[in-house]
Amino acid sequence: MAAATGARHGAPEGGERTGTGIGADVPGSTVQNPWAERRSVVLDGHKVRYWFYDVDRAPKPLLVLVHGFRGDHHGLQLIADRLRERYHVVVPDLPGFGRSEPFPDRPHDIAGYADFLRAFVEALTDGAVDDGAAHGVAVLGHSFGSVVAAHFAAAHPAMVERLVLVNPICEPALEGGQALLSRLTVSYYRLGRALPRRLGRRLLSSWLVTDAMSAVMTKSQDPRVRGYVRHQHRAYFSAFADRDVLLEAYEASVSHTVAEVAMQLSMPTLLVVGAQDELGSVAAQRTMASWIPRHRLEVLDGVGHLVHYEAPGRTAELVHDFLSSPAPEPSPAPDGEPPALHAQAPPAGDAAPDTAPFTGLQRVVRRGHRERREHRGRRR
Repeated sequence: MAAATGARHGAPEGGERTGTGIGADVPGSTVQNPWAERRSVVLDGHKVRYWFYDVDRAPKPLLVLVHGFRGDHHGLQLIADRLRERYHVVVPDLPGFGRSEPFPDRPHDIAGYADFLRAFVEALTDGAVDDGAAHGVAVLGHSFGSVVAAHFAAAHPAMVERLVLVNPICEPALEGGQALLSRLTVSYYRLGRALPRRLGRRLLSSWLVTDAMSAVMTKSQDPRVRGYVRHQHRAYFSAFADRDVLLEAYEASVSHTVAEVAMQLSMPTLLVVGAQDELGSVAAQRTMASWIPRHRLEVLDGVGHLVHYEAPGRTAELVHDFLSSPAPEPSPAPDGEPPALHAQAPPAGDAAPDTAPFTGLQRVVRRGHRERREHRGRRR
C-alpha cells in the first residue's frame, strides 16, 4: 500500500480538545483537556485522521504513537501531552478505528497495519523517511500497537531510529493461561458480527462489557483513576467502523506478538511493562527482551496492562530519558534455540545497517505544497 499521489500530510482540520471533561485530571498527570491539532491524509483510497501535539517550528524530534486495540488516539493523550514540549508528537487513529476510515480492500491484520504505518510515516515526512533514509523517526506502540510497531520496525528498520514498546504483547493469547478467555472473546466478536446489524452493534458496544474489562484491568484503587479509565473506555471503545473490522483486528491481536520479530529489532528498543500485566508476565517479558539485541527493560510496580492510564507521567519520563540517552549496548545473543515463549519465533535475521544517533532524527515535519498555499492564503 503506497501513499496516494500528493497526499503528504493534509491541511489542518482545526484544533480539537481531546480531553473529555469527567476525570480528565488523573493523579500524576497535568492534562487538563489537552489541545491537539487534527489533520488528515489520504492513503491508498482511505482517509486517515491524526493528531499533532505541539505542532510548531521548533527543532524537535518526531515521535509517532500507535494506540491499542479498540482504542483511538485518546488512549495515548496523557503520554503525548507530557512529551509535547520536547517532541513533535503525532498520534493517528488506526484505520477502521476512531475517525479514520477502514481499509477499502484488505484485511485489518498485522501486515496491513504495519504497511499502513510505513505509508503514514512516508507521507508525514513528505518522503524524507523511507526504506533508504539515513535517519528515521521514533515510534511508540502500546499493546496491540506494540505488535504493529514492532512488525513495522522489523520490516523497515531504516525508518525507525528508536522503538518504544509499552505493555508489549509477548505471549500468544490463544496459548497458555489466557487461552480460554481469548477464545471466549473471539466467540463474542463473532457473535456480534453474526447477529442482525443493530443488535450486533449493541452487543459489541455494551457498557457492561467495557465496564467489566475496565474494572478487571485497572489496578489502581484511586477512584479518580478508575473513573477516568471507565469513562475513556465507554467514550471511545465503540468508535470502530464496523463489525468486520473489529473481528479482523481482534483475531490479529490474539494471533501475533512482538516475540515473533524480537530478534529482528536492530534499533535501540525500550520496553515498559506493568508488573501486574495479565497479558504478559514479567518473566516472559524478560525472556522476550533478551532476544532484542539493544534493549532496555523497565518494570513498573503497581500497574498492569493500563500503564498509559495509570502511570503516564512515569512512562513519559522513561521515554524521554531513553530517547535522549546513549543507545543501550548490544546484549549477547541467547544460547541455542529460543525458549518456547512463542513457538513461531523466527531465527535472528541479518543485522540491519547501524542507525545514526538519535540526535540525527528527522527533526522537521515538512508541510505539503497544498498546506503551504492555504497557510499563505490565511495570512493574506
